[in-house]
Amino acid sequence: MEITSGPFFTTSSGLIESVDKKVIVVLRDGRKLIGTLRSFDQFANLVLQDTIERIYVGSCYGDIPRGIFLIRGENVVLLGEIDEAKEESSTLRKVPVEDILVAQRQEMEAKQRIEKIRNKVLHQQGFCVDNAQNDLY
Repeated sequence: MEITSGPFFTTSSGLIESVDKKVIVVLRDGRKLIGTLRSFDQFANLVLQDTIERIYVGSCYGDIPRGIFLIRGENVVLLGEIDEAKEESSTLRKVPVEDILVAQRQEMEAKQRIEKIRNKVLHQQGFCVDNAQNDLY
């Protein structure tokens, strides 16, 4: 991204230029929402119209329609305008929602298996891996 001009605001007033434009919002829980920014307030609470939740797995993605979405400002990690020309020339492949949900679940299960193995190795090396039960601070 190249910044070429203008004052840049780090407060919610910097969102004025993005109203009525297609934006992507990354939430604290990792979800990615794409929609048209219709409104915001001083707390950066957002209203998105024609919202989709986009799920990425590898080089594929799937879209789940969500409609009008109200997002509390404290849950926003990142917000950016989408360049629709670049979006169409993307190398990512769109797949049906059912397929991407299955792929997402498999990816999460694989990560959990790796985490379990990692924790087992750390535990064998004397490290505490279960903070809820073994943290004796």
